[in-house]
Formats: sequence, C-alpha cells, structure tokens
Amino acid sequence: MITAGIDLGTQSVKVVILKDGTVVSRGKAFSGFDPAKAAEQAFDEALKQAGISSSDVLHVTATGSGMDLAPNAHSTVSMMGADAKAGVYLFPTARTVVDVGAEEARAVKCDNKGIMVDFVVNERCAAGAGTFIEAMARALEVKLEEMGPLSLKAERASSINASCVIFGESDVVSLIHRQESKPEIARAIFDAMADR
Repeated sequence: MITAGIDLGTQSVKVVILKDGTVVSRGKAFSGFDPAKAAEQAFDEALKQAGISSSDVLHVTATGSGMDLAPNAHSTVSMMGADAKAGVYLFPTARTVVDVGAEEARAVKCDNKGIMVDFVVNERCAAGAGTFIEAMARALEVKLEEMGPLSLKAERASSINASCVIFGESDVVSLIHRQESKPEIARAIFDAMADR
C-alpha cells in the first residue's frame, strides 16, 4: 500500500511517500505566497523520486499550519500528533520529540505506539524556533546545517540571555567581539533555545 504525508509549514512544505510503511521518497519546497502550489511541487518531486503517479497513492494525510491547503489530502492530523507518530516511527524507543519549526518549537511526550500524551509549545517571538537558529547562523557566517555539529565541538558554555531574534543577534555579536569561538557561540544559541 502506498501512502503519503504532507507537512505544510510556514516556511517549507515537506512530503514523504511510504510503501508498505517504508519511506521510499521525499520532496520539499519553499512555502512562499502559495503554499498549495508548493505542496503540489513537493508532492510531484516525491512522486518522481518514487517512480509512481498520484493515482498510485491510496491515502494522503496532511499536517502543519497550512494543512487545510494540502491538495488531495484525505485526512489531517495535528502537528503534535504527527510529531509523536513520526518520532516513534523513526526512533522506536523515543518518548519525547522536539520539533523546531520556523515560528515555534514544540516538545511532545508520547507513548510506545506514537500516541501523544502531553505537549508544550513556545511561540514567543522567534526565540526557540528555526528562524532564531537561521538568524544566528547568518551572524556566525556558517551554514544552517553546520550549526548542530559545530555546537557539539564546544569545550565550554557561553550564554545568550535574549528572548528575541534581534537581541539574540546582538548577544552573538558581543560574544564574537569577546573572541568566543564559533563552537561555544553555537552551543550558547542552542542552550538559549532549549531554555525557552
């Protein structure tokens, strides 16, 4: 059986296609001003990678802030519900899933079947969200995908006290001027995000 999941986020649309419960392809597109069109593009990309047509997909489930815009969706699921199910699918022993989106961060507690038990959401400013990490990566002049590995190289912790991207960037500039290393600053960014 071939199924698909579409996550229509505020910044990007992600699609995954599964065959008999195994991921066979993925697609991604920038949400932009037309999230429905972006969903179609990401879906088409995933279909092409899988070598199938949309008529081969028996069920499509949508999630995300724009889930109601998903073309061909047969059902929807809350973002927290999707986090719990995906977390246990990818990591069977996981009982907590942290999802950092463009505008919010969520921590979801789940059971061994991927059913959400509890959750918390941070929507304050952009601190604790993907937008914050992207802005800080630009301030450090590193690629976004380098931030995690870079932070793991830190030998000690610095601190960022800001709860806002604008002030957070100011804190990062201050750390740069104090000649803190990039790994220490990257760690401080993730520590600040976790504290939020």
